[in-house]
Amino acid sequence: MLQAYLPQQLSEEELRPLVKAIIDEIGAAGPADMGRVMPVLMQRLKGRADGRLISQMARDLLSHAL
Repeated sequence: MLQAYLPQQLSEEELRPLVKAIIDEIGAAGPADMGRVMPVLMQRLKGRADGRLISQMARDLLSHAL
């Protein structure tokens, strides 16, 4: 019943380009920048995606940025 009142959660396909754009905007270059990226991601995507999914996706994108 509560689901009807909660904001729609983004799918992985919708979330990936948003996370990538924020990583590029910040200028993060690798996994060492995770601490700079996560607060911005969480602030901008709060309520639109699960925090674990955001973290996992950021970690994956940052590790492939090398």
